[in-house]
Amino acid sequence: MEQGPPGIDVTVPSVARIYDYLLGGKDNFAVDRAAAEKLLELTPNAREGVRANRRFIRRAVTFMAREGIRQFLDIGAGLPTQENVHQVALREAPDSRVVYVDNDPTVLAHGRALLDGDGQTIVVDGDLREPEAILADPRINEHIDFGKPVGLLMVAVLHFIPENAERIVATLRDRLAPGSAMALSHVSYGDLDEEKIREGRELYKATSAGAVIPRTRAELLRFFDGFDLVEPGLVVTEDWRPEPGEPRPPRIPGVDGYAGVGLLR
Repeated sequence: MEQGPPGIDVTVPSVARIYDYLLGGKDNFAVDRAAAEKLLELTPNAREGVRANRRFIRRAVTFMAREGIRQFLDIGAGLPTQENVHQVALREAPDSRVVYVDNDPTVLAHGRALLDGDGQTIVVDGDLREPEAILADPRINEHIDFGKPVGLLMVAVLHFIPENAERIVATLRDRLAPGSAMALSHVSYGDLDEEKIREGRELYKATSAGAVIPRTRAELLRFFDGFDLVEPGLVVTEDWRPEPGEPRPPRIPGVDGYAGVGLLR
């Protein structure tokens, strides 16, 4: 019988640990691996989708840093892996400051252990469904000056918010200073039929997230209200400013993923 650290229920699949398993990580349990394998049956491109998201994070943070942004707020950060936000940001601009926000106990424990002694990066417990609490958190406000540009990242997390997602994004946007940026990625329906969509929703009901809500590209564009979308706009994740030499895998059936970055003028 597997045992996790105190406060971590190894009988309930965690979306962060499922994501970790799909990336080839080791910070997951049998229940997470079983859920991930079921997900791959429903949408065979799930593994490539999470890899595309990691590449998008690297490109988006690089873009933001080169725009002069030195503060980053990553909400729904997930488990640490390679090319995390702080690693990319500090490589581009050594004076960058990063806040990771998540409500998964595994993420919080691993993140804090990884960053022990790193004064420029902190990990804070917070729930995207409560944006006002995130914005009011004194730990975040001590680390980030919202009077200056911030790079806000919500990568592969808003599809776990079934209600009030547009209000949540608008609440966060309204706190940002001009010159800030938002990077967002999200799943869409792809070529899944109604039965597979239903099965996918049932799968996520049993996880720590409790729901998954694919949205259309038109719905996702509304999250960028108030932002100027940078080229190439809201596109399939792997098409957002791919770098030379990046893998371009063949099309695999499953959900679509869209990604984009907006600037706040």
